[in-house]
Amino acid sequence: MTIKDSTLMSQADSKSKKSMNPVIILLLVVLAAVLMTYFLDSGKFERNGKLIVPGTYQVLEKSVSPVNLINIYPQKEAAHAVSLLDALVSIPEAINKQSGMIFMVLFIGGMFGVLNKVGAIETGLERMLSATKGNVYILVPAMMIIFSMGSTFMGMAKEYLLVIPMVVAMANRMGMSSLIGLAIVAIPVKVGYLASITNPYALSIAQPLVGVPVFSGMGMRIFVYVVLMIIGILYVLRSIKKEAKNNTIEMSWDSAKLPTRHTWVLLTLAVGIGFLVYASQTWHWKYNELSAYYLSLGILFAIVGGLTANETVDAFVSGMKKVLIAGVLIGLATAVAILLSKGQILDTIIHSLASVVGENNSNLAAYGMFFSQLLIDVAIPSTSGQAAVTMPILGPLGQLAGVDPHTTVLAFLMGNGATNIITPTSSGLLIFLATAQVGWGQWARYIFPFFLIIILCAMAFLSLSLAVYG
Repeated sequence: MTIKDSTLMSQADSKSKKSMNPVIILLLVVLAAVLMTYFLDSGKFERNGKLIVPGTYQVLEKSVSPVNLINIYPQKEAAHAVSLLDALVSIPEAINKQSGMIFMVLFIGGMFGVLNKVGAIETGLERMLSATKGNVYILVPAMMIIFSMGSTFMGMAKEYLLVIPMVVAMANRMGMSSLIGLAIVAIPVKVGYLASITNPYALSIAQPLVGVPVFSGMGMRIFVYVVLMIIGILYVLRSIKKEAKNNTIEMSWDSAKLPTRHTWVLLTLAVGIGFLVYASQTWHWKYNELSAYYLSLGILFAIVGGLTANETVDAFVSGMKKVLIAGVLIGLATAVAILLSKGQILDTIIHSLASVVGENNSNLAAYGMFFSQLLIDVAIPSTSGQAAVTMPILGPLGQLAGVDPHTTVLAFLMGNGATNIITPTSSGLLIFLATAQVGWGQWARYIFPFFLIIILCAMAFLSLSLAVYG
């Protein structure tokens, strides 16, 4: 690495360190939730089970005093402004409540740790590069499709960090900038999250919270994936055409046959994804079953990949550490919902949003959900954390406005994914930028037109989803 390269990497790392930790952001959201219980009316809807009965909202009387903020005694009133002690207690309460979800996320991370240790994905990518012989119109679309499949089916994102330097180097050898190399990886990964065909990080959390089976409504998400991938590929190829002097270049990639073990690992992964979809749809697996499945896959990858017991455990624990922050964010996000519920202002928020949107205007409601997610994602870029905060609100809001739960989930996916492709508060994006040695300003200027295209497409997708699901 040259001195210039080291300087660029140090600058990128410095920018990443200066960004606010998402835990701090969510702690501020927790504090905001406490204050909201003092400034918003308490109220409630009548419910039929978990479903809100429209038109039944009523305001509740409550005593609001600044003294309540430092109250150290449990408050027995039906409606009350919560204290700082309530806020602290809500955090372990939330972690306990969402323990199944948190362990599922940790086991997903462990599974990916084992998969990365085996090295099958990286080797398979290298053989694919050799097969295309450097033809940019075959090479780039093929790579983007493979990267997108990992994110849209399995929720992979940071797992591509080791791939980014290789793709950037390939782009440089073809006469293109590091920005294009980053785009070849980042755009399909973000599009994969936008569609989330079977992405467990998004769907295993968001869909149960609105009362639909995990991975249901897949047809619409496949359509979203195909359309956005076509647009994404064309966007990158257009950029390449501007930069590259020669669109077809012969390169000396390793053309050796894919190792037998890696072939079997990749086949196991493909079969595992298919069975996951079938089992979740057929047996309605919950968090405990999903956690056990991801643990089993990790062990299976290790056996097929030839890892020792120690290597497997080390890789699994290392993978869990990488996603530990997601578990913390889920706990903090759920604490917000608990505080809103204790202060009995959650129904007030739902009622206010429904009043603005209109209970019978499903199109306007769907668009409102999408744009609200765009804004919320700036403060809470975590997909799982944002789902835990917003789905309990958007689900009932969708019911009141006549929006099907699958469209509500789609609005969440579109809003969360669109902002994450450009927002500087996204730790995942900043890590991508640092690895590729690309500045955020440079990336923002490049990706902004694509960001606008996503917004327009998202509105069209939501209208189509309303027509399909009613």
